[in-house]
Amino acid sequence: MTIFSRLLDAVRYILRKADMVLLGLCLVASAFGIVLIASATNYRGVDFQLRRVIIQAAGAVLGIAAYFIFSNVDVEHFAEKWPLFLLFNLGFIALLLTPLGTGGETHGNRSWLSASWMPTSIQPAEVVKLSFTILLAKQIAWFRDNRQMRGLGSLVLPAAHTGMMFLWIFVISKDAGSGLVYVIIYAGMALAAGLPWYWFAAGGGAAVVGVLALLLLDKIPAYWLSRFQVIFDHSFDPRGIGWQQTRSMMALGSGGLLGQGLFQGIQTQGGEGSLPARQTDFIFCVCGEELGMVGCMVVIVLEFLVVYRCFQTARVAKSSMDALICVGFGTMLIFQTVENIGMCLFVMPVIGLTLPFFSYGGSSIVTLYAAMGVVSGVRSRTLPDWLRKT
Repeated sequence: MTIFSRLLDAVRYILRKADMVLLGLCLVASAFGIVLIASATNYRGVDFQLRRVIIQAAGAVLGIAAYFIFSNVDVEHFAEKWPLFLLFNLGFIALLLTPLGTGGETHGNRSWLSASWMPTSIQPAEVVKLSFTILLAKQIAWFRDNRQMRGLGSLVLPAAHTGMMFLWIFVISKDAGSGLVYVIIYAGMALAAGLPWYWFAAGGGAAVVGVLALLLLDKIPAYWLSRFQVIFDHSFDPRGIGWQQTRSMMALGSGGLLGQGLFQGIQTQGGEGSLPARQTDFIFCVCGEELGMVGCMVVIVLEFLVVYRCFQTARVAKSSMDALICVGFGTMLIFQTVENIGMCLFVMPVIGLTLPFFSYGGSSIVTLYAAMGVVSGVRSRTLPDWLRKT
């Protein structure tokens, strides 16, 4: 057998193991996202636009490579080295404390690693979501398989792990939005693993009491309160804290059924005083203004199908850990999608969460493809041994 034949067989084997349906959905979503990013950055000139499009496309290419790698890796074996992964999670986020950490222009947030020698910025909290979800799945799966999620330890230890990561991210970066995603991932996994409902009720009650206590002690920053106040009173500070969402509603409302046309949106193609963060947080508004309700429905359907594939894979997974990994990533996608679209619709606070596969962000798109690659690997391991080895 020639080297070329062996290489061809290896490629066929890799492709056979990957979930091509899931990959196809991700490709369509990210390709659509690149088109929207091109339109969203058009007003800044060709150089700015081309750089963003190239970075997003390069991130997608790297993500596809990661997808195939993780499709052929059994992450359960890697999870056995959990102390190393935990150290990586903490250490990678701690890099934000070094001179590489940037992003302090928004209420002290320091969420990005950036340097002149780096082609693009990296958001550690995005990358760490991948390894965190795998480690948390291993932890919860152990309790599910050995203690049926009934003992106090099955609640305390995974919750402590999640709480530690949330506090670590918040203390270092002041980015509560990214940390909240970790909490939601834990909630989705714990619910799927069978944690009794009364623990969720107790946790929700404790959270309410804690927030009320912080309010009485005047320990919640004023800008946090303003972000929630503007949701209930859209007339509150429309030129300040409510400016972003007021502009987003103007963009969405002007799109109608079919939109104003790609590269034709008034808000999208306007100057700096128009739609804010249009290639990141408010990319959904770009779609709504230029492609209308039809375009928005395409975005929502694509996100739904990716999530559905994750949960469908969880149902056929060969182990509790594999199933929980799929649930964790599916829950992450649901929360980020609902929060981002809700933010654009002025029914959710602005907490800086992007729309999966559509918003601009190199580290985000690579991490998303890698996460879906892990889900793909879970599906491949549900096949019979004789089929997986051919």
